[in-house]
Amino acid sequence: MTELGYKAFDADQHYYEAEDAFIRFMPKEMRKRAMQWAEIEGRKRLLVGGKVNRFIPNPTFDPVAKPGCLDTYFRAKESAQDIRAAFGELDPISPSYRNRDARLADLDQQKVEACFLFPTLGVGMETALENDGPAMLAAFRAFNRWVEEDWGLNYQDRIFAAAYISLADVDWAIEELEWALEHDCRVINMRASSVLGSDGQRRSLGHASHDPFWARLNEAGITLAIHSGDAGYGFMLNYWGQNAEFEAFRYEPLKALLTWSPISDAIASLIAEGVFARNPNLRVATIENGSEWVWPLFKKLKKTYGQHSYAFPESPMETFAKHVWVAPYYEDDLQGLRDAIGAEHIIFGSDWPHAEGLEHPTDFVHDLKGFTADEIRLVMRENGLKLITPQKVGSTV
Repeated sequence: MTELGYKAFDADQHYYEAEDAFIRFMPKEMRKRAMQWAEIEGRKRLLVGGKVNRFIPNPTFDPVAKPGCLDTYFRAKESAQDIRAAFGELDPISPSYRNRDARLADLDQQKVEACFLFPTLGVGMETALENDGPAMLAAFRAFNRWVEEDWGLNYQDRIFAAAYISLADVDWAIEELEWALEHDCRVINMRASSVLGSDGQRRSLGHASHDPFWARLNEAGITLAIHSGDAGYGFMLNYWGQNAEFEAFRYEPLKALLTWSPISDAIASLIAEGVFARNPNLRVATIENGSEWVWPLFKKLKKTYGQHSYAFPESPMETFAKHVWVAPYYEDDLQGLRDAIGAEHIIFGSDWPHAEGLEHPTDFVHDLKGFTADEIRLVMRENGLKLITPQKVGSTV
């Protein structure tokens, strides 16, 4: 375990959901439409919207993969024809994956002062339920109540669990944000996707109908995290004849090579449709989306601004630099990212305890080659601490 000389802020840690995470606070009349458990061929399976959900192959999470066991695979140092075999021996689920006090003990051992805490299963459920809006909203309202009860949206100023919010119903989203703020929430989570409204029409994140929500988030001054998950981009896989069902750790070469980027599209929507211009206090952290999408988006932003500068109140590159923080993968071009957006807008995330993350979170520092000591401290600590501090309207982003 790497000693930094100070405690880190980890912008990407996870829990493994309790089996009743979506059910404990779910109205009984909605359970058949939302989440249920069933035994199928001797195996416990999660039903979402009445269908077996395969987003996570083992949604009970017991046993579960060792943290960081796929490190060499993600660094492309070894090939894995059988990805399931690459996980190696599984472990019984650790108490700290489901218990906040046990997690605090692990944070102490890891020399991590505080962390953002995100779902494992939850980031795949909006897409699965989006065609039944009432069920989806009921599911995430129940889920957020479970998050607060088991983890706390702010537990001892060290564990900052994200409340999950969808813009499928703006009034609902504002109500959920108000509830989260009452519980000292410091970060909310959304998927990188357009939104299916109750009228059956899809709307971008920057659509004018969403303005009341963005205005309230702007006023609150807390961080929006856009964490990777099922963004509903199966339409592209269908177009190329691939299986569009999102299942973690199912890899196919063509799927990995297609040029689709939900996170790039999400940030483009917020910039091009003026969300940041109308709400200058907004801060967005992109989590577990890597950083390889940044350069193609920058190229498009520069060209679009050159051709249509009248459509932007300022350079979209400047807007990005003011409002967006990026948590790169450890295998990314980190020096190039620093040169592109500055060390002030890079945040360290370990993805602990996931298989594709780091076994020891602060080992991330070994990939910051070429960074100065001050830049390393920004990435490993100060930038994250800034994002958990609510920002007053009118202050500098």
